[in-house]
Amino acid sequence: MREFTQLKNNGGGSASHVPKLVLNYEQRQKSRLCAELDGGEKIGVLLPHGKRLKPGAVLVAKDGSEILVTAAKEKVTTVYSTDLVRLSRAAYHLGNRHVPVEIGPGWLRYEPDHVLDDMLRGLGFELETEFAAFNPESGAYASHGHHHSHD
Repeated sequence: MREFTQLKNNGGGSASHVPKLVLNYEQRQKSRLCAELDGGEKIGVLLPHGKRLKPGAVLVAKDGSEILVTAAKEKVTTVYSTDLVRLSRAAYHLGNRHVPVEIGPGWLRYEPDHVLDDMLRGLGFELETEFAAFNPESGAYASHGHHHSHD
């Protein structure tokens, strides 16, 4: 089993000859996992603790070979609105519950949760359940650690 131990900055490329590692959001949060490439090869990912995989990242094996991390389509809830004040209100309430949220032009996306769904419906939103890549915001403290006090 090949082991991938290095993470390059997002390459941005998607060359067809580079094997793809398709992972859902939860899997991309792990720094160590056994996985299967799109061609069926089983591999190991052994990164330093705390490293997160983002779509477009390139992993490098000990032998120098590379693979491209891509986001799997998964079940998500999406809130659409052309009213940016209303959409901001929905973002505020989701953020207040500290859930991962992806922000796009005219929409917010989160992992399905009936409590959040009910809250947003109560605010007058219509929700759509979809299968899409989920790549939420990493958060204000993700790259520097969470250092502020809650005293």
